[in-house]
This record gives sequence, C-alpha cells and structure tokens, in this order.
Amino acid sequence: MDASVISVVFLGVVAFIVLAILFTFVPVRLWISALASGVKVGIFTLIGMRLRRISPARIINPLIKASKAGLDITINQLETHYLAGGNVDRVVDALVAAQRADIDLPFMRAAAIDLAGRDVLQAVQMSVNPRVIETPKVSAVAKDGIEVIVRARVTVRANIDRLVGGAGEETIIARVGEGIVTTNGSAESHKVVLENPDLISNTVLQKGLDSGTAFEILSIDIADVDIGKNIGAKLQTDQAEADKRIAQAKAEERRAMAVAKEQEMKARVEEMRSKVVEQEAEIPLAMADALRKGKLGVMDYYNMKNVIADTSMREAIGRDDDGGPGSTS
Repeated sequence: MDASVISVVFLGVVAFIVLAILFTFVPVRLWISALASGVKVGIFTLIGMRLRRISPARIINPLIKASKAGLDITINQLETHYLAGGNVDRVVDALVAAQRADIDLPFMRAAAIDLAGRDVLQAVQMSVNPRVIETPKVSAVAKDGIEVIVRARVTVRANIDRLVGGAGEETIIARVGEGIVTTNGSAESHKVVLENPDLISNTVLQKGLDSGTAFEILSIDIADVDIGKNIGAKLQTDQAEADKRIAQAKAEERRAMAVAKEQEMKARVEEMRSKVVEQEAEIPLAMADALRKGKLGVMDYYNMKNVIADTSMREAIGRDDDGGPGSTS
C-alpha cells in the first residue's frame, strides 16, 4: 500500500478520535440550542463547566428559560447557586412565576430562600393562591366548667420577605390554638362562645399571630364548635371522692387505734385475772397452814364457808331480780 494512502487513513482515524472526544466532552448540541434560543454562550464556557464538574444542561436549560421569559440572569449567578447546592431550575421557575404574578422577587432573594430549604416556587404560588390551614380540635374550658371544642380554618398567604428565618405552619397552628384557649377560658359561660363564635376569630386576629412567621394571616374562620364534658362538675366530684377517701382513712386510723386500745385493756384484764387465780390458788395452802399452826379453828373455817355460800346465794338472787339468767319474771 502506498505511504500516502496510509497517512491519509491515519489522519482520518486521528480526526475521528478527536471529534469523538470533542463531542463527548463539549456539549455541542446544547451550545447549538443556546445559540438558536438567543443565549450567547461560548464553547469554552461549556468546557469550563465540565472542568468545574458542573452539568452544563443544569445551567443552560434554565438560562434559556429565563431568557425567553425576559429575566436578566447571568451564567455566573446560576453556576454559583448550583455550586452552593441549590436547585437552579426551581429558582428560575419561581422567578418566572413571580414575574407573571407581578411579585417583586430578585434572584438573590429567591436563591437565599431555596438554600434555606424552602420551596421557593411553592411560596410564590402560595402568594398568588392563599392556602387554608386547618387546625386540630382545640379543647378549652369556660368559666362555668363546660368544655368547648373548637376547630378553625386559617387562610394564609406566603410572605416572601420573611421566608428566610420565618416560622412555619406549626407556629401558626400553635398560636391559633393558644388564642382559642384564651378566648374560651375568659368566657363567663360556654353559651357565650356558642352564640358568638366570631369572638374567637376577632381575639385571635388582634393578637398578630403572623408576627415572625413566613406567612400573612388573611382570615380565621371557625369551622366547628362542639360541647364536651362538664369539667367543673367532674373536678368537684373528684374532689368530693378524694375528701371521702381521706375521711375514711382517718376513720380507719381511729378504729385501728380503738382496737389496739381494746386489745391492750383485754391483755391487762387477763393479766389481772391470772394474778387473781394465782392468789386464789394460794388460799387453800394458807388455810391449811393456818389450821396446822392453830391460827384457824374448825368452827372458824365452817363459818367462813357459810359466809361464802351466803354471799353466792345473794349474788344469784340479785342476778335473778335484774332479769338475768334464771329469772322467772
């Protein structure tokens, strides 16, 4: 084969390899799309994105969208936001939506909102179309002790200026619940709340609950008002039950002390009886000793027995006269 043919083939292969590498590393199709859309992007700018490990499509496509919408955004701004971890496409969509809704939203503020972790596009949409937040059932007790259960609907609109650093929906719900409890708790009767539920809305709105939050409260509507338990009566019943248990405990303590005192007295009586029995057991011994020593005669002994028998008879007659056992009355 001729040397000239070999060199031509070699050059063709080298050119093919160079073109393949060029088309792989440089997004030529994206560059052509940008030029066709009127966005001036240099080929070396796209190569620089590759070197900075930036996906050119993540930057060029949102840039084309912004250019078609008439937004003044540079490639450097989009690259900076992308490298900071932001969502470039969502920020551009939010800017386009804000422009269409005539909302003043600069790129830097939109980028800050996105980097703060909030959905900037959803915030813009909420600014145009307010959102309704439904609170859970909030229970409060009026001064007459009746429980009032209230459920409210809060209509809010996103506040673009306070999205960064502003409190979220949980704060709004908590503050509305606090206002409901305050209003119901200050009512003289639950009937006042039932007759004028707008008292709750007016009281809550006057407190400026949207202060320091990312929302602006447009209205607070009472969706439902229910009557719960009679908490006052239940508390009184519980108090009476507690007093009853205390009284029973004190009575049981006194009974236990009385039983202990009675047992103590019985023990003393038994002790005295045992001593009497012990002393009575010594009487025959003493009498026998007295008879042996001549200190007690036989007649004296019989006289004493007669006295004892006469005393026993008198005691029996006395018991019969009192209606005891053996009474014939």
